[in-house]
Parts: sequence; structure tokens; C-alpha cells
Amino acid sequence: MKGQLPNKFHIYFRKDNEPAQYWSDKLSAYLKTKNSGIKADPASPEVLFILGGDGTILEAVKKYHHKSNPLILGFNLGTVGFLASVREPRDFILALGKFLKNKFTVVERMLLSVSIERRGENIFSSEALNEVVIQNPLGMVDLEVQANGTVIKKLRGSGIMVATATGSTAYNLSAHGPIVMPEIKCMVVTEIMTHDVPSPSIVFDQKQEIKFKIKGFRKPDILLITDGGKPAVLKEHDIITVKSSPHPVRFIEFEKNYFFKSLKEKFSIK
Repeated sequence: MKGQLPNKFHIYFRKDNEPAQYWSDKLSAYLKTKNSGIKADPASPEVLFILGGDGTILEAVKKYHHKSNPLILGFNLGTVGFLASVREPRDFILALGKFLKNKFTVVERMLLSVSIERRGENIFSSEALNEVVIQNPLGMVDLEVQANGTVIKKLRGSGIMVATATGSTAYNLSAHGPIVMPEIKCMVVTEIMTHDVPSPSIVFDQKQEIKFKIKGFRKPDILLITDGGKPAVLKEHDIITVKSSPHPVRFIEFEKNYFFKSLKEKFSIK
């Protein structure tokens, strides 16, 4: 998808990140010198310039996605920066120049929609760009997994997750799940430290609806965590539904094969 230059921007970063503050000032000054006509609007930006690592990008997406559905242009100040549009600080100004010249493309990435049903009532709903995790960090949980109403597995272990293709290189990868190209619209279900014979991850089409029933667990708590954020406490007999959200996130890209270059860096391939 060819990009169109937005009119309103906001630079997002964590206030305790000194390098991000430095680059925020530098990017702001560059925008002023170019007289681009694009104006700062932190309330309803059409594009978010995000300075930080993947965690900061996830935080910004969650905060702004439903406000104005801005384009996401991430400047990586973390490690590899799978979610960032630009990995190296030496390229930040060059990339911003390309943006102002409309030399970018826009790719849509799938969001997960998750809800918790308790005794027939919906008590929680959220969205996730990377993953939804059901986990008992210090104990065990018994789960039943359904896909479109059919029970496909029962699990006894630390937990389970549903990752998007975008999130396949995050927690999913640490749990030995598969890496999926980010433009593929799918859901990857991966077990976390199962106490049974481990089964491989299952990749579902985005049209599927996946349900998890909490059959039982050992204390202290079983938690639902979306994109590493604040956990929701689950109870026995809760039903967690995960499906594709109708609201994709739009990321800016400047170069072809960007994902493969990120993989190469992550695995230190020379």
C-alpha cells in the first residue's frame, strides 16, 4: 500500500529515556526546518513517531490506536527492534526525510481481540498486537482449547499463548513457536512449559475463533496478559475468547525485505 503524507504528528517516548528526549528534540527541529506543513497534535495524530524499543511501540499502539488510528513510524532505541521502521539512530534523519518526501509504504498488521466470560457475563476485553498469554507463573493450569466450537486439545502446564505473526518473534519464539512473516494474517497457539507430552504450535487462519476454558489450577493465580501489560486475574470456569480484531495497525516501511534483515540481525548472521 502506497503511503499518503499525514498532516498531524506526535512524537511518543518514555520520559525517563534520555536518548529518546535527545532524538525527539532533533526530529522536531528537522521538521521545522523543512517547513513541511505537518503539525504537532498529541491528541489525534495521523502519524506517531515512536522513539524506543518494541515495548514502547506496543505501549503507544495501545494508547493511540482507537483514538485516531495513526500510522506507526518507530525509531529503534532498543535492541533489534522488530516493530521499528528504522533500526539505527544514524538513519533516523534520513528516514524522516524520506517520510516527508512520501517515499514509504504502509503495511497492515493484525490485532488480536480478547475477552473474558465469567458466569455468562463479559467482564474484560482488550486487544493485542503481539500476543495474548494465559499463564500461572508459579503453578499449573488445566486448560481446554476449542477452535470454532471443536475441542482440539487439553493442556496441563504453565499456560498457553496466542500470538500474531507480528508477535511470533517475541514471547512465542522464546517458547519455541514458529516465526511467521508479519504480513500473514494468522494466530499461532503455543504451549508454555506443558507437563504433558509437548505438542507443536498450531497456526490458525484469522477467521477462526479460539476459546480457552479454565478447568482448574493450582494457586496462587492464573493470569491473562496482553502484550506484556497489566495482567487480569482469571478464575476457574472462565472462558477466554481470542479472535482477529477488525482494526489492523498500520506500520510505515521504507525498504524491501526489512523483516528478513531484522531476523538476520537477531540471529547474528553475517
